[in-house]
Amino acid sequence: MDTVLSNLTVSVTNLKRHYADILKQAEDEPVAVLNHNRAEAYLLPAAHYERLMAHLEDLEDAKLIRDRAQGPFVDVSIDEL
Repeated sequence: MDTVLSNLTVSVTNLKRHYADILKQAEDEPVAVLNHNRAEAYLLPAAHYERLMAHLEDLEDAKLIRDRAQGPFVDVSIDEL
């Protein structure tokens, strides 16, 4: 059985019929959309998606900082700026 990465699941058919109610019930959490009892997609509220994107950007920035921490560095005097 495949892992479902959400506490709330809904069938494709039920999602079509009750979209607004499902979003309301989900509050700010993802909803796994099941097709034949397998996760087909995840429905994310906009605020949740935006937090994920911000977190991903933070992780990418942290990696870039780690990659650049050892140099090479360019010496520049304040007068050259």
